[in-house]
Amino acid sequence: MFKKMMRGALARRLQTLQGRLLVGLVLTWLAIIGLLLGVAWGIGQTLVGEANLTHLGYQAEMLSRGLQDRLGQRFNALTHFTEQLADGPADEVGERLDENRSLLAYFEGVVIIEADGTVVADIPEVPGRVGLDTTSREFFQSMRHAPWPFVSRPFVGRVSEEPLVLMLVPRFTAEGEFNGMVGGLLNLAHGHFFRSIASQSFEHEGHVAIFQPNGEPVFVPHSLNGQVETLQRQDPLDFQLALDGWQGETRHQLGGESMLVAYRQVWEADWIVAMMMPRSAVLAPLHAFLERLWWTWLVAILLMLVATRWWVGRQLTPLHRLEQQIDEVGAGTRHQLAISSNLTELTQVSNAFNNLENERREALNHLRDRQTFLDAVLGSTPTGMFIADLEGQISYLNPALESLLGLPEKDPTSVIWERIHQEDRQGALDLWRHTLAHGSDFVRQLRVHDAQGELLWVEVHASQVQGSDKPLGIVGTVKDITERRHQEALQRWEAEHDPLTGLLNRRGFERRLEEALADFTKIGTPSALVLFDLDHFKPVNDEGGHALGDELLRRVAAVVTRETRRSDHLARQGGDEFGLLMPSCTLRQAEKIAESIRTAIAQASVRHAGKDYFVTASLGLTSFRPGDDSLATVLDRADAASYDAKRQGRNAIMVDGDATAPSSCGTEG
Repeated sequence: MFKKMMRGALARRLQTLQGRLLVGLVLTWLAIIGLLLGVAWGIGQTLVGEANLTHLGYQAEMLSRGLQDRLGQRFNALTHFTEQLADGPADEVGERLDENRSLLAYFEGVVIIEADGTVVADIPEVPGRVGLDTTSREFFQSMRHAPWPFVSRPFVGRVSEEPLVLMLVPRFTAEGEFNGMVGGLLNLAHGHFFRSIASQSFEHEGHVAIFQPNGEPVFVPHSLNGQVETLQRQDPLDFQLALDGWQGETRHQLGGESMLVAYRQVWEADWIVAMMMPRSAVLAPLHAFLERLWWTWLVAILLMLVATRWWVGRQLTPLHRLEQQIDEVGAGTRHQLAISSNLTELTQVSNAFNNLENERREALNHLRDRQTFLDAVLGSTPTGMFIADLEGQISYLNPALESLLGLPEKDPTSVIWERIHQEDRQGALDLWRHTLAHGSDFVRQLRVHDAQGELLWVEVHASQVQGSDKPLGIVGTVKDITERRHQEALQRWEAEHDPLTGLLNRRGFERRLEEALADFTKIGTPSALVLFDLDHFKPVNDEGGHALGDELLRRVAAVVTRETRRSDHLARQGGDEFGLLMPSCTLRQAEKIAESIRTAIAQASVRHAGKDYFVTASLGLTSFRPGDDSLATVLDRADAASYDAKRQGRNAIMVDGDATAPSSCGTEG
């Protein structure tokens, strides 16, 4: 809970300019400190590394010189003792050696070896040492062929079984011939000579190792065993150069740690001194210094933060007054800002706000005038208009649309949709949703109910109003096209109907024939066709006139219509020629209907000048067949059947060329 409250307080603080300035200053100081520490760390590493590398080389140089001096002292002591031996008898070397026990201050042991390689005396006396044969030792062979002071390679003493190094000085006879040697033993494990080297260190982290020219270690402290083994295994170039006689400072990666290494030569013993120091030990003082410096800077930041917070708060006082006056302008209790401050920026902000407020008030007044003008225009236009939002909710209806639909302006959008005819509602709703989703225009003719329930045809055209960067809403118009639709329907009816009988004319009949033939071709729907004309119609026109003939045609149309089905299409194709299309009708069913038509026509009559006029019909019947590829084929077949009916005596039905004369037929006369 406490952490949550602290996070909330920090978030509120960051929402203020003062808080952001303070956080910005803190982050800036932290970035500067981090940058300075990083630069100091990088430069410090380089400088400290170079300085310590130089100092390490100086230490190695001092150590190598010290070793040379100490080796020189020991060689001098051995040489002086050798000279004493040359002055006395050969059988007294043991006594002479015992008299010079002061040599043990330099060595852990001293031995005298004859020219044949036999040890003849030693101090301190070690059982088994006198009498040893050293001719197989490398140092003996070296001294015989190069008789000058020599330091042997490390070896394990046969008697002491300790790791030893032997410092040798040759003995000569009065004639200058090789007469043996005197050797001082240095114990690698316990001798004070090498213990003094082991105590050498640099800042308690650096250590010294001594190598032979072949890379084998002469002396290695226990703390350096792992690094020396790694150095021998990796065998870097600088190490090989040092074994060849190079002196200098370098860096090695040993055991995953960077080491500073200084190589020096001890020529008297043919040794290579390597002084090593871990880089982490070199950088430890720098790290400690930077850590102390970091805490010092952090305290300085906290003190500066307190001072900065006070100073920022004081500088932002005019800004708080500006904020208060802006709130008053927003509340309407003030119209202008009045800030007295010597800060140029605040004065500029105040002036800019006052100018903007003046422009806003002018724009608001202008907008109100335009809104009033727009309301007047929308209210006076006879075309219905509406406004909807981008969600499709209608927010405004002008008076013309309210009057057309009989709806008050505040009715919900759902009520308006309910006024749409049920058959048109779903299609209009789908198109409206598409318009909202894609921004396309909504154009549709549909039926709506007015307040009295009367059905009206309207044309709706709506489109999005696009702002500078996004759509603002939808504006639409609604036109009453009821009269136009009725007129168009009448024109379509007149174009396909006979004005005398009200039946289909040739144009309308052929269109329906084409549709029926297409259905038959696609799905095999059976249809029958009857073509017939009237027998004995010419005397009616000749004796009674065209008016009497027209009346008879209307009566024939009426009686035939009564005998057909609601789905059938009856047409007057011109003069006394008629056609009947019977969709979804088999030939057998069509014969029955044709017979009832023939009978009904024979009973129709008109009277003129005391005389009754009758007509009959010759009917040709056919049906659609597979392979019928055009109307002409079907019409020709039905027309031929009608002519066959006339040749067979009229008042008859011919089905595809077969004459049928019912028993109820009247005679031709």
